[in-house]
Amino acid sequence: MSTTLRVRSYAHHDEDAVVRLWQTVFADDPPWNAPREMIRRKLEVQPDLFLVATLDAELVGTVVAGFDGVRGWIHHLAVTPTARRRGVASALMAEAEARLRALGCPKLNLQVRAGNRDAEAFYAALGFAVEARTSFGKRL
Repeated sequence: MSTTLRVRSYAHHDEDAVVRLWQTVFADDPPWNAPREMIRRKLEVQPDLFLVATLDAELVGTVVAGFDGVRGWIHHLAVTPTARRRGVASALMAEAEARLRALGCPKLNLQVRAGNRDAEAFYAALGFAVEARTSFGKRL
């Protein structure tokens, strides 16, 4: 039995599945990272950079990208545990990179939580490298 992997733009009917995925994959996220609010905000800014992956009819992954005119960013690359190591994350990243490239994005950045060795290895395999930077954040 073969399965069909498809990457496409987010659609409103994906909301519940995306929320479930994010709550599973990002279970340690702080409460202010409210998934439905994040989805609403992303749909207001560059909605074409909010991608989902499906295997047959099941939503199994997401990536949220952004481009500010200077740098691109990757946020919320998530794949359901049962679909990992099946090319889902690679397909999502390839499509995000293609869309960012089409916008003229010259460089792509992302952050990985400290200690997430699987994510570090995945991004390194895609050509990303650790840069000599310190990441700061501030709640507004």
